[in-house]
Amino acid sequence: MELLTGILRGVLGIIALIGITYIFSTNRKAIDWGLVVKGLTLQLILALILINPFNLGILEYIRMFFRWIVDFFVMMITATEEASQFMFGDLAKAGGPYGFAFFVLPTILFFSALSSLLYYLGVLQKVVYGFAWLMNKTMKLSGAESLAAAANVFIGQTEAPLVVKPYLERMTRSEILCLMTGGMATIAGGVFGAYMGLLGGDDPEALRYFGMHLLTASIISAPAAIVCAKILFPETEPEKVDQNIDVPKNEAGSNVLDALVRGTTDGLKLAVNVGAMLLAFTAFIFLFNKIFMYIGDFTNLNDFIAQKSDGVYKGLTLQYIFGLLFSPIAWLLGTPSNDMVAVGQLLGEKTILNEFFAYLSLADLKNAGALSEKSILIATYALCGFANFASIGIQIGGIGAIAPGQRNTLSRFGLQALIGGTIACFLTAAIAGMMA
Repeated sequence: MELLTGILRGVLGIIALIGITYIFSTNRKAIDWGLVVKGLTLQLILALILINPFNLGILEYIRMFFRWIVDFFVMMITATEEASQFMFGDLAKAGGPYGFAFFVLPTILFFSALSSLLYYLGVLQKVVYGFAWLMNKTMKLSGAESLAAAANVFIGQTEAPLVVKPYLERMTRSEILCLMTGGMATIAGGVFGAYMGLLGGDDPEALRYFGMHLLTASIISAPAAIVCAKILFPETEPEKVDQNIDVPKNEAGSNVLDALVRGTTDGLKLAVNVGAMLLAFTAFIFLFNKIFMYIGDFTNLNDFIAQKSDGVYKGLTLQYIFGLLFSPIAWLLGTPSNDMVAVGQLLGEKTILNEFFAYLSLADLKNAGALSEKSILIATYALCGFANFASIGIQIGGIGAIAPGQRNTLSRFGLQALIGGTIACFLTAAIAGMMA
């Protein structure tokens, strides 16, 4: 009965999320519902293969292949931990008082270097091509859309457009929105290991568990992003669509060492950027919470909130406000009633601030035992994307720099890409909730 209820909640959530996307559509009559159905079906099939624990012959072999990938990442995280402890000693212990700065941020640096190396060796291009071919054949996307969606699964929202750089200036508006939405709905390889480290700590089994789900989330969010983008702005210029799939040979370095140096430098910039943003956001959160807590003391709301939340929230805080605002969405994703406000808080932090801040909060709630396993799983999927307000500026600046002719289109579609990317992550979380 509980399984059936979970499935019905998930179906209701998917219908509601598609309905919200439909409301924001710019051309409802032109929506290709066949593509929507194909995209959702592809997402469900991938989720069944990667999430569902059924031991069905070949499906188990496919899952085993992805487990090998995750095991490889676990080994890379262990290598990063050894290097960090060599540099910083006990400061670099996961879960320690300085663990984030000296353990998590170095993980970003190393994974960025690793991604650069894999790109130089041509490994990433082959994986991207295979995934692009799958979406091109099943959903009848253009070659540029398929490549961009596939690249977004493995590299960042400003690096993925480089894969389709030769096509950018002549891409249609629908294709540009699809590119932007895909970037919002997935994560980059550079931060993949960091999220694994945040949620899994130094426990190899926990790292494997969260690594598998984070990898699954990024993969199945790609078709979800396409579905949302094509509802928000359907293709109205089919004559301009190029079906050719050709991965261009972008410069990744003159040799292996050059590729590693470039990746390390990019990773350093990303790690510093992440650290700086978290420092600023944390300071502002603290400032606003001081103001809200003062209001809560004056109105006696603090005692009421603390009692109602069983001590999870000390009073009127920004986190509690996020929780209330986003709790209906949390319920649609299949979150148990007791955890709706806490998961709502995470959804709000991810959208208003960024996913890194939200994953930090999720790690704190998980370690404190404040969330059920199902809620942790749903939140892991829902937060797995770059859909936040800061990403609008990042995309306009990053993609606009390599395709100046598309800058006006990028500026126009910023908010729609945020909506599409957010709903795509939520669709993925709703499906995960059905199978939890």
